[in-house]
Amino acid sequence: MIDKLAPALFVLLWSTGFIGGKLGLPHAEPLTFLLWRMALVAVLLMALAVWTRAPWPATRREAGHIALAGLLVHGAYLGGVFGAIHHGLPAGTVALIVGLQPVLTALVAGPLLGERIRPLQWLGLGLGLLGVAAVVGEKLALRNGDGWSLILAGIALLGITAGTLYQKSFCTGMDLRSGTAIQYAATGTLFAVLAPWMETMQVDWTWDFIFALGWLCLVLSVGAIFLLFMLIKRGAASRVASLFYLTPPVTALMGWALFGETLGPLALAGMAVTAGGVALVLRRG
Repeated sequence: MIDKLAPALFVLLWSTGFIGGKLGLPHAEPLTFLLWRMALVAVLLMALAVWTRAPWPATRREAGHIALAGLLVHGAYLGGVFGAIHHGLPAGTVALIVGLQPVLTALVAGPLLGERIRPLQWLGLGLGLLGVAAVVGEKLALRNGDGWSLILAGIALLGITAGTLYQKSFCTGMDLRSGTAIQYAATGTLFAVLAPWMETMQVDWTWDFIFALGWLCLVLSVGAIFLLFMLIKRGAASRVASLFYLTPPVTALMGWALFGETLGPLALAGMAVTAGGVALVLRRG
């Protein structure tokens, strides 16, 4: 049952990341926000790993692979997304850029992991990209962001793509409790170096910020990441990556429900096209 529900649950949880960022970023700079998030989750997961006697990596090399995957998945991706939004790039535009991940993953998964992408799956990837473009196309406004915002969004795209492939190649045997704790500790260390250098580190501790931080720590950084790594371990990287196509449409629905953001006919059509594309990619031969 969990195998059937996991993809839908992952998309639902992952899509709330933009909502949490929208609530929290007005009250803290991006690296400072992420430093608090990484530190709290690292402490929580380390305590969980010790309490449940989870196995730790047997060698430094194994621990290094786990840490590097975490720096890509958590550091580059989240730092890029939060930084791009902070620099003025609309969330919909960031979602569209990061939404290129399934195509980028499919292009490199074959040579690196020996995965075979069937013609029907290529069609699904193309439809998914078209659907994502339609959903966020009404809100595209590249002129509202500076050059740094576009660079940061590109870093996020490369980070989540490389991190997914690296996790699939070198970290499928890691224990989720101890391995994820190592990843958050490594990423938190990176942000602890960068945040004092690049930001003021001031935080406005409003209820919105506290709720956003708690939600992102528990629901995103624990629940969604555990699901992501479980899906990577059990499925092909290109099939898992295609789930990210559903994030912008679901986020748009959440924005409509929570913030009154409107959805036009083009966006609604794009959601249907995206769902069809993902169904083709996930279809078993």
